[in-house]
Amino acid sequence: MTAQAVASLLVAAALVVAPGPAGPRSRLPQAREAGGQPAQAGAGPRWWLRFRPELSNPPLDLAAAWELLAACLQAGMPVAVGLSAVAEGLDAPAGPALRRTAQLLALGAEPTQAWQPALKCPATARLASFAQRSDRGGSALAESLTRLAAQVRAGAHEQSEARAQRAGVLIAAPLGLCFLPAFLAIGVAPVVIGLAAGLAVHW
Repeated sequence: MTAQAVASLLVAAALVVAPGPAGPRSRLPQAREAGGQPAQAGAGPRWWLRFRPELSNPPLDLAAAWELLAACLQAGMPVAVGLSAVAEGLDAPAGPALRRTAQLLALGAEPTQAWQPALKCPATARLASFAQRSDRGGSALAESLTRLAAQVRAGAHEQSEARAQRAGVLIAAPLGLCFLPAFLAIGVAPVVIGLAAGLAVHW
């Protein structure tokens, strides 16, 4: 093989593996989302969120939201408008449930029907129950919301104390397992060995 042929092969190989103007191109088929559309950059986290279990709202966030909604109602704001404003600051599942309820109330649905989305959500079920009993009265619902927020805060405080106590137990257990062999080896074993040696001499 001549030197010119070798040079031609090297140039051809370089053209095959060289990156294009936008960087290296993968020879693998492009990932596609459902429906056959190419997956866009950053689609990974959205794909992960679609398969995550139902999220839960922190109790203190819910308590703050109920207090805010109570303040809105006490100021004369319609229930649908107050719910929509509060729902914007809450993540799933409480936010979407309240947003759907606000939409139904704005469309003029009966309270029993309008509060069904919130009643089916564990994070907003108590709020929906209070609201259905209060009918359309904003002042009565505001008082219920204030009490509900206080109850949620008290429950969160009790849960945090219980977790702290469990953490203390879990921390003490490994320490006990570490100190017990040392206690047996240093404190108990020499005494037993000494007693056994004394009994052997007498026998």
